[in-house]
Amino acid sequence: MSRFDRGRGGGAGLAPLERSALSTLTPREREVLSVMGFGEGNRALASRLGIAERTVKAHLTSITRKLGLRSRVETVLVSLEWAEDLRPVE
Repeated sequence: MSRFDRGRGGGAGLAPLERSALSTLTPREREVLSVMGFGEGNRALASRLGIAERTVKAHLTSITRKLGLRSRVETVLVSLEWAEDLRPVE
């Protein structure tokens, strides 16, 4: 269970995310998610990844939908929580 599962009765907070949910992401989506923890805007992320800003936006939309997240903040929290699991295997 995620350490971000801190709801206070009313269901507030980030719902638990199982590690297996990450397997629904494409390799590029995993890469985009892995750099979300830097807290940069889409333009900086695009530059870091060598892709268009519009492509970053498309990947973020897909990531949030696949993982059932509600906001960019939740996406950053997931990126930080699962940083080790998002690193490419070398």
